[in-house]
Amino acid sequence: MTDISTQTARPESTIRKSALTWINKASSWLEALGFAWLTPLLKMAAGESPREQLPVLKQVLMVPVLGITVFLLAWAALAPTVQTSLGAIPGPVQVFEQTQNLWADHVREREKAAAFYQRQDERNAKLIAEGKNDKVKNRTYTGKPTYIDQIFTSLFTVALGFIIATIIAVPLGIASGLSKTFNGAINPLIQIFKPVSPLAWLPIVTMIISATYVNPVDWLSKSMVTSAVTVTLCSLWPSLINTALGVASVDKELMNVGKVLQLPTYKTITKLVLPSSLPLIFTGLRLSLGVGWMVLIAAEMLAQNPGLGKFVWDEFQNGSSQSLAKIMVAVLTIGIVGFMLDRLMFALQRAFTFSANR
Repeated sequence: MTDISTQTARPESTIRKSALTWINKASSWLEALGFAWLTPLLKMAAGESPREQLPVLKQVLMVPVLGITVFLLAWAALAPTVQTSLGAIPGPVQVFEQTQNLWADHVREREKAAAFYQRQDERNAKLIAEGKNDKVKNRTYTGKPTYIDQIFTSLFTVALGFIIATIIAVPLGIASGLSKTFNGAINPLIQIFKPVSPLAWLPIVTMIISATYVNPVDWLSKSMVTSAVTVTLCSLWPSLINTALGVASVDKELMNVGKVLQLPTYKTITKLVLPSSLPLIFTGLRLSLGVGWMVLIAAEMLAQNPGLGKFVWDEFQNGSSQSLAKIMVAVLTIGIVGFMLDRLMFALQRAFTFSANR
């Protein structure tokens, strides 16, 4: 006769094993996205021994939290001792207060926009009811961009510049890796233009965009195009160099197999070259995105593109008692967004390369 407790224990054991299997599979993705600390917590929730998981949790969560806490305490203690033309350096509390104020400004602006469109719809409905369809007008709300809007503007601008850089850099890198002649021709240009600062590119780009982009569309202003092209010129080099290195590092025997099979060039690239060189290509893309995000802030300051760079410049020019705290909010935002973009690219690298299976 089978014990009832044994019958109930088996399903529980199966569920636990299934949960642990799922957690182990998800752990690499959690690590890639910056949430490695969730893995030991999930394992303990699934019934794993806390004694085994606590050391891991300490390393991936408690130590970083301790470092951040020490930094915040040092910041809070030292900030009041540094006096500037705008007063003392704001501490964490003041910066958090300005974060709340910026969010409140965003909410108020969205409420104004909603009220504007509601009044417009009511007015148009009244005109239609009176048979005055010719007087119906639909206008776009033209309120000032909020801090949240400026974050998304910066993200769109850097994405545009990064995509253009990728479209240029990856094919050139593949050609450079496959052909020593092409590599010899393009390498001097890479070494010359790679160190050039965005501040040097920006005047040239501004003049070219002003002369050629004569009819800008509403969602793609000249200032945004100028910032995006500047990002492109400064961020394409890591992708180009790493792509060329990845392609040149492909196993020669694998390339010889392609020659023996008489594969066309495009099949050699898609079936042999790209799968083998993807890890280094993604490394270059991660570096390019990081460089592009750093370059963007300077480009937006000078091009006056309505993003985070312009926000920092406007607050610096404003010179109010709250400006310094708002600038520090922007600095922290830039760092956090940069970290998130890097984690996103790392997750994509895991998804499309063999490193995802390690």
